[in-house]
Amino acid sequence: MRIRMCLAALSLAGGAGLATLSAPPAMAAACSDIEVVAARGTFEPGTLGFIVGDPVYSALQKKAAGRNVTGYKVNYPADLSPTSAAQGNLDLVNHVKGQAAACPKQRFVLVGYSQGANVVDNSIGISSAGAVVGSPIVATLPAAVEPKVAAVLLFGNPIRALGKSVTGTYQSRTLDLCAEGDPVCENGGGDVGAHLSYRDDAEEAATFAAGRL
Repeated sequence: MRIRMCLAALSLAGGAGLATLSAPPAMAAACSDIEVVAARGTFEPGTLGFIVGDPVYSALQKKAAGRNVTGYKVNYPADLSPTSAAQGNLDLVNHVKGQAAACPKQRFVLVGYSQGANVVDNSIGISSAGAVVGSPIVATLPAAVEPKVAAVLLFGNPIRALGKSVTGTYQSRTLDLCAEGDPVCENGGGDVGAHLSYRDDAEEAATFAAGRL
């Protein structure tokens, strides 16, 4: 029940503040130095995601001054349907593969919040099956693309409630944040508000990513 409350609360999160954000285009431009590929949370409003994607994008723009930063909103339902995360997984992988082929010098920062973290987990080969709004892996980023992924930023990652985390190739460039009491990523957590608090971590996440670009 607490997890359902978290997901439902996302649809109510902060409408008025949207106009104050530095919003990227929904689709990436032709080629850029850095592309933020963001998978929003369940029912999360915003361009790349009001709670995580938009503030992380804005913070990274400032920290990567002098470089062209674009954003891509992963195209998936972000709802409670059983195939939602799988659709996001496929779109993320297809998009990054296409961009990498068209823009050989472009680097990527993958951002996932809540269900969007499941999308990113699957895309880098860590299955979210069995997690809240998770799914089996349907596509993974190929080895040729892996060096182009500078950082992976995860917030409220549901696989953590299963005792799982990102391991292997991407581990050293992954920041995986779980707020204390967040019932989506902390087994037994009971603080619904914690799951909506990740805007406060945008600067930390952008600093982490900028240090790996």
